[in-house]
Amino acid sequence: MKMSGMGIMFLVMILSLVIAGLWDSIPVIKSAVHAVLNPSAGILLDWEATWGLIILTGIVTLISTIMQKYMTDQKLLSEIKAEQKLVQEELKLYKEHPEKQMELSKKSMELSMKTMPITMRPVLYTIIPFVLLIRWFGDYFATNPAKILGMSGIWAYIVLSIVWSLILRKALKVQ
Repeated sequence: MKMSGMGIMFLVMILSLVIAGLWDSIPVIKSAVHAVLNPSAGILLDWEATWGLIILTGIVTLISTIMQKYMTDQKLLSEIKAEQKLVQEELKLYKEHPEKQMELSKKSMELSMKTMPITMRPVLYTIIPFVLLIRWFGDYFATNPAKILGMSGIWAYIVLSIVWSLILRKALKVQ
């Protein structure tokens, strides 16, 4: 039986949630991640929490962005986005025509559904490491509480990753 792309994605998401849930129950998961991240990411955060997190977040986001760029069909995504933009412009023109708006909304949804399998491919390879990193952050900041940019460590990571993502996606021209 062959699984669809969305079926595989769903399976990987469930697997990542199971791994996250077993973090404290199966010590080998937690200890293996700590063995890898304590001497690398932990050293950066121990050196200086704010700068360490800025650098660490930049590295993680750079890897993720590079994977997004080279594991997706950027040309096809660009074409779909251009088509979506045209549909959105048409939607504005037909404000007084509900039947035409319905047709254009349907087309816009179809275009969005075309992009999903294309953009989800890199997620298959990054979701489990990302979940493990987040769990490690939870342990690290539980034993080393720090306010970074006025936020707790995990929230600072989320905000910094959004900022880094915006910068890197623009710099690397990622759709």
